Formats: sequence, structure tokens, C-alpha cells
Amino acid sequence: MRLALYQPDIAGNVGTLLRLGACLDVAVDLIEPMGFAWSDRALARAGMDYAAQVTVRRHADWDAFLATVDGRLVLGTTRGATPLHRATFETGDILLLGSEGAGVPDGVHDRADARVRVPMRAGLRSLNVAIAGALLLGEALRQTGGWDKLTD
Repeated sequence: MRLALYQPDIAGNVGTLLRLGACLDVAVDLIEPMGFAWSDRALARAGMDYAAQVTVRRHADWDAFLATVDGRLVLGTTRGATPLHRATFETGDILLLGSEGAGVPDGVHDRADARVRVPMRAGLRSLNVAIAGALLLGEALRQTGGWDKLTD
């Protein structure tokens, strides 16, 4: 199981997701370009010292990322056809999250093997990407036994 962030815009969200990855022992892929300069300082506030404890792979672009993909791509999207509580996850899944401002382009959306949305109250647009990523990852780990590998 991995988290992948498509062209993230906000360093604080990346830091939060790196911290999540570190705490849950899940690697993170960053698909560039990003909307901020990659630096320890940019990530420090949300990622704290956890960012150094997560496996991070940076990819120059979408094609470079795709060349490394060996599992299903499960896209978290507001345009997803499958509500999270009805989605099925597999241990080798890569949970892909779009940028905060634009999500993902149609080509990336269409390339995903599965598209999952977090159900929300009518009239509201979306969750913060880090919150949505935590919800997807939590459910994926529950379904695949990933919680069992962590200590209590």
C-alpha cells in the first residue's frame, strides 16, 4: 500500500500526509511539479520530524511515476463512482490523491483502476486532501489487514 500525491499545491498538506505515512508505515510518492519548493522548512510545520521517517519517492512527472506503478491505482476523487464504504481495496494498491486546487486531469482520472469518493453531506464540495487521504488509507488498511502490522 502506498499514497501518491499528484502535483500537490500546499506544503502543509504534504507534510501532514508524510506524517500519516510515517506513523502508519506507508510510503509516499510525490508527483511533480509541486506548487511549492521542496524543502525541510516548507514541510516542517505539519510533518514535524516524522517526514524523515517515511519512505518518499519523488517523480519528475506523471509518466515517470507511471513507470514505477506495479499495483492498482485507486483515485480519491469527488467524481468517484464508488463510495468509500463500498470500495474494495487490495494490499498492493496505490492510493492517488489530486492537487488541492485542480484535482487531477481527465487523463489521470481515466487511467485510475478504481475511483473512490468519500460520501458527504449534500451541498458541500470536498474535504481537505489530507483528511480525505487519511480516510481512504484507514479503510484500505482495515480491509487488507494493514492495521495488524502496527503496534498498539
